[in-house]
Amino acid sequence: MTQSPGILITIVAFALVIGPLIFLHEMGHYLAGRLFGVKIDAFSIGFGNEVFGFTDKRGTRWKFSWLPLGGYVKFAGDMNAASVPDHDWLMLPPEERARTLQGRPVWQRMIVVAAGPIANFVVAIVLLTGFIIGYGDFMAPPVAGTVVAGSPAAVAGIQPDDRITAFDGRAITTFSELAALTQPNPGKAVTLTVEHEGVSRTVTVKLDVQTVTTKSGKTLRLGLLGLQRRPVSLIEAPFVGVRRTFELTGMMAKGLGQIIVGQRSVKELGGPLKIAQVSGQQLALGWDSLIWLVAMISINLGFINLLPVPILDGGHLFFYAIEAIRRRPVPPQVQEWAFRGGLAAILALMVMTTFNDLDSFGLWKNLAGLIG
Repeated sequence: MTQSPGILITIVAFALVIGPLIFLHEMGHYLAGRLFGVKIDAFSIGFGNEVFGFTDKRGTRWKFSWLPLGGYVKFAGDMNAASVPDHDWLMLPPEERARTLQGRPVWQRMIVVAAGPIANFVVAIVLLTGFIIGYGDFMAPPVAGTVVAGSPAAVAGIQPDDRITAFDGRAITTFSELAALTQPNPGKAVTLTVEHEGVSRTVTVKLDVQTVTTKSGKTLRLGLLGLQRRPVSLIEAPFVGVRRTFELTGMMAKGLGQIIVGQRSVKELGGPLKIAQVSGQQLALGWDSLIWLVAMISINLGFINLLPVPILDGGHLFFYAIEAIRRRPVPPQVQEWAFRGGLAAILALMVMTTFNDLDSFGLWKNLAGLIG
């Protein structure tokens, strides 16, 4: 059951999710730039006019801007926050030109640009590793680690190392899928397909009922099977975290591909309002749920920023790859028009996702009802 948090919790949760992820993404760019001796003019959380900030001893302006839906690092030699090269950077004195981003070798520029998305993936790996240590591997195959004595699973003869391959005829591949099908069916008799040493059998199990009281005081009745996942050791957990991060990135890539070819609806795309709503819901459920959401959004940010769209990090990497092959930069006029097109595409995507968000909140139906 989804809880409806108040507006204050929603705003706080949104800030807790988006703010740190933007900061760490831009910090990846910043640290990589510093590593290669690039002068950094500004580090901003948010876009638009500055609300407040300060200038450090290296001349970098650290600032918070009024639209907190992104951020940027502006390197010396950049025309704007999108890191479009300034046409006049070649006119700078040799010492200053060497400290611009464009004055660095192309491989160094690629590392600086890629460092932002990489930071997002590293954050996700760390969070998922901690989550796996605390709660188990959510994407592990549905293989029984422990069978609780006297539970429906034990009564049905399910043993450790047995694998559940189907729930009421529906194929399952992860423990989280098994839990998602079990919990909504308290007290119900269900059919499981169980595989033991390569031999499959079908068993009927009547799920137990577990009563849970949420933090908001609501009482929930959840189905309980009585299986526990195999524990993940401290040594193994980081490797599992890396593997799960790559798997989730692959799932996002597959989902985007399905939307592009029309196999899935564009209405599945959510924007800032949806992120804020879900953030509030997860914070209301507990910090563990919010941390899980932060890991998912961090992977999403890393993946989206690597798409070869001008204005995104992937667009810069695309131009740098062309430069490495041609051994000369893409003409500035071409880059400028490409970045304008990329900006238009991103703005159009933001409008569409916001429209989707408002539709999911029922705004358009309510307006139609008032008009009708």
